[in-house]
Amino acid sequence: MTFAIAGLCSKTKQLGIAITTSSIAVGSRCPWVRPGVGAVSSQNVTLPSIGNMVLDKIEAGSSASKALGSVMKGMEYSEYRQVIAIDANGTTSHFSGELTLGINGVFSGDNCIAAGNLLQSRKLPDVMVKTFEKDSSSPLPERLLKSLESGLYIGCGEMGPTHSAALLVTHIEQWPLVDLRVDWHDIDPVKKLRKLWADYEPQMMDYILRAKYPVQAPSYGVPGDE
Repeated sequence: MTFAIAGLCSKTKQLGIAITTSSIAVGSRCPWVRPGVGAVSSQNVTLPSIGNMVLDKIEAGSSASKALGSVMKGMEYSEYRQVIAIDANGTTSHFSGELTLGINGVFSGDNCIAAGNLLQSRKLPDVMVKTFEKDSSSPLPERLLKSLESGLYIGCGEMGPTHSAALLVTHIEQWPLVDLRVDWHDIDPVKKLRKLWADYEPQMMDYILRAKYPVQAPSYGVPGDE
């Protein structure tokens, strides 16, 4: 009961994933990114280790297609898995096992790929990709979040309500540029994720500066900080 989009910004080379699902804490299991390498979402009946297995092969020189094909070939219980991947060149790949739940679909576009399962309509991945492609001027986290919202709010999302959501984006550092999660929300985790992004975006680069050049960092704004 999940849908996601993985994307690459051709200008900044950032890579990322936006995802939502009906179960708890989707951000802890499904999205995986690595700077200069790629982004993978391992979903449906999730095996989290698929993410790093695919990224390891991409980092070793394989394309997203070859990496994903190699990982899934002969894997036990592969029929339960749905996986999307994109590499740093914008090449995409996907795998949907024969036991992927309910109405499911995948759609690839320019530097992006979307997929979902237990959907109301197979057109959802297409809608998400078209939203991503139309907004090439916005930062990657914003494009991914808008794509997620477009799938959810036009009424072709999951069969049931979503309860968790995540936005994960990497750039050049070994830690994520953005790692925002709504682990549980009874009504609308994507709306909550939008609010988190609105609060985090103005501070985003401050945390990079604090990590790399603490002497130049702005005040922390906490009691006792001078």
